[in-house]
Amino acid sequence: MTTDLWDEPPTDADFGPGRPADTDAERILAGAVMVRTDLVDDLAMQGFDPGDITTDRYRWIWFAVEEIRASLQPGSIRWEAIDRKLQAWRADGTMPIPPASEDELRQLYIDAAPGSAPWAADRVTKKAVAARLVAHGHAAVARGNSAAFDPDTDVPAAQSELDGVVRNAAEDETTQVGDLLAGVLERAVTPPTNEDRIPTGFMDLDQLLTGGFMPGQMVVIGARPAMGKTTFGLGLARAAAVHNGITTLFESLEMGRDELGNSIVSAEARVPLHHIKQGIVDDNGIQRLARRTPKIKEAPLYISDHSHLSMPVLRARVRHLVRTARLRLVVVDYLQLMQAPKAESRQVAVSEMSRQLKLLAKEFGITVIVLAQLNRGPEQRTEKKPMVSDLRESGAIEQDADIVILLHREDAYEKESPRAGEADLIVGKHRGGPTATITTAFQGHYARFVDMAVS
Repeated sequence: MTTDLWDEPPTDADFGPGRPADTDAERILAGAVMVRTDLVDDLAMQGFDPGDITTDRYRWIWFAVEEIRASLQPGSIRWEAIDRKLQAWRADGTMPIPPASEDELRQLYIDAAPGSAPWAADRVTKKAVAARLVAHGHAAVARGNSAAFDPDTDVPAAQSELDGVVRNAAEDETTQVGDLLAGVLERAVTPPTNEDRIPTGFMDLDQLLTGGFMPGQMVVIGARPAMGKTTFGLGLARAAAVHNGITTLFESLEMGRDELGNSIVSAEARVPLHHIKQGIVDDNGIQRLARRTPKIKEAPLYISDHSHLSMPVLRARVRHLVRTARLRLVVVDYLQLMQAPKAESRQVAVSEMSRQLKLLAKEFGITVIVLAQLNRGPEQRTEKKPMVSDLRESGAIEQDADIVILLHREDAYEKESPRAGEADLIVGKHRGGPTATITTAFQGHYARFVDMAVS
């Protein structure tokens, strides 16, 4: 953890005397999130910013809950766990102020009223807006009294600051088209690099996608069961993290972390996966493992195998890794296993998750790759090839996706196929670019897909 994990709020000096605040509402929030940790994301989704909490010890309680909630066990004494985290931060210099005492934490927990949290968050937000207005007023007075006051520059500057009192800082601003031209011309003569693209690990696919995946994109990988979509998704994660040093989060709802670890090592060291599982790797295999493990160990690849992944949980994890590790790629395996929000139908719920995943990519400027199950449409066709319309449960997935890649292996249906060992990557949708079918080699014994030239 780094000291800039959270943005520190402005000091009282920035607001002048009498900074507006509601400490009672802040106290309610501090107690509520200890009792109901899901409020951290619920309130964030409604636009609440914990940086608006003016009381330092209450604000750091919120941060502690956000940090440790995933590791809290049922029946744990939460204020004690939070106290340990606060004391650790204080000891390593992360937390610049004395934390709340264990007695105060216990009392906050006992007095907590989670049902009042939305009201309290609204109060804190309104007071924060009022505080910014007061700060703007003091700044305007200072401008007006300055000997260097210039109405042509200071009045427009004050007006701009006033606009920012209530506008979300992250809100997109309108831009005149002419202001975009310089960037277009620069991109026209500057080939993409790993700084603005995420290589896929496949030469032809990278060429089709002009260098790889882009920030803000939602990429859907669709396949029928047993086609290897987890293997393919994990391969994309390996290409980014192990081969290119790009921070990647792999969210697995189907396979455990030990299984994923086996697959990663098998693919990287070219050691048969079943040998690793059976514990019968020979001396040559051990040597290959030894050569590749240092590279794997240092890779910025984070793996989570939490079986009850919801959008609020994913969003919090992404926010944390974006701030602490410069996260650029998220792979979710797979969409239909995610914890769906309450909705009138499964189709509506999946549509909402799809929309939220696209918004997640755009908001944090990352690439989100979502693995998805296809319906039985391919089995009902003679040649078995999947189509984008086969995406299960919701047409919204196709609509929200910037890129849709469908996996197809003829030998999954016909063992004696002349194309045994080959796999098609059918790029069925590519917003702003061409579509194509790219043939790769499927090496199931090494848990990987590779370019045909490599095989």
